[in-house]
Amino acid sequence: MKKPKFSFIIPSLNEEKYIENCLKSIKNQTHNSHEIIVIDSYSRDKTVKIAKKYTKKIIFEKKKGPGIARNMGAKIAKGNILIFADSDVIFEKDFLERLGKKFRKNIGGCIFRLAACDAENYTDYASYRYVNLIVKFLIKIGIVMTAGSCFAFDRKTFREAGGYNPEFITNEDHELASRINKIKRFRYFGDIKVFVSTRRVRKLGFWKSLKIYFKSTVVFFLNRSYLRHYW
Repeated sequence: MKKPKFSFIIPSLNEEKYIENCLKSIKNQTHNSHEIIVIDSYSRDKTVKIAKKYTKKIIFEKKKGPGIARNMGAKIAKGNILIFADSDVIFEKDFLERLGKKFRKNIGGCIFRLAACDAENYTDYASYRYVNLIVKFLIKIGIVMTAGSCFAFDRKTFREAGGYNPEFITNEDHELASRINKIKRFRYFGDIKVFVSTRRVRKLGFWKSLKIYFKSTVVFFLNRSYLRHYW
């Protein structure tokens, strides 16, 4: 079997409401050299049953933490480019084609412009718009950070950096991106869009969500740590 160019690595826990749209958007890619790896934390709903319709590569992991799950997926990934995505991310059909054209040898990792897939009002749109602006500006001035939800790394650079720090419950994406950037450039691809649900913002409210995100980011840049009670 020919080695895939891209590996999608998706952690999951009770994601039956979202994961099918995510996996379906991957299967519908115009570039078909890819694999899907789902790392499930023993979901009690139909998450695994749904995932089995789209991939045979399903790993079960008892230990909690996004970094642990993503590292597990990266260990068996065959693709040259590792794409880490939350279960509620939806990709446009030409996502891989566009990513393949932009991902050069001098790039170690990247993030994308986020957009709400289920926006119902201005607040839904604005939440991700503000995050995109902040991330774009900081990376432009040399301060590496991510917006969560979806990011991609060169597999060799990912392994050279040592992967995700399993001790980080949050900010694991910021922490890895900063280490990746010391080896190769970490970029913001604002012209490649991925869609994400607004469930987190709706659950907490726009201002509380923004406050938590800001606080978590400040904690990382000041102490290279994470919020202990984020979840």
